[in-house]
Amino acid sequence: MSEATTRIQAADTLRALAETIERRKGEAPDASYVARLHHKGMDAVLKKVGEEATEAVLAAKGGERDQVVYETADLWFHSLVMLASSGVSVDEVLAELERRAGRSGLDEKAARGE
Repeated sequence: MSEATTRIQAADTLRALAETIERRKGEAPDASYVARLHHKGMDAVLKKVGEEATEAVLAAKGGERDQVVYETADLWFHSLVMLASSGVSVDEVLAELERRAGRSGLDEKAARGE
């Protein structure tokens, strides 16, 4: 499988998950985890993103590959919930990543004045 095909499939997976999250955020709080989290408000969503980010960092520090994958999946999922709560589409983030592709991180930081 080519790198381009893999990238397209990954983007499709993220889009499909984002669509599911978008549908569920409007449901009654007892209908799904996403609905319950969304109804608790942005602070609850952001707290969960922070928790998952910490768990991903600790998993990476611990060096257990399976845990890194598991915790990163949780982080990405909750990041998608955050995007939906913020009214930001996954395509906007993917477009930004595409814009940065092939550009040095040092050049990117310099362009922002950092």
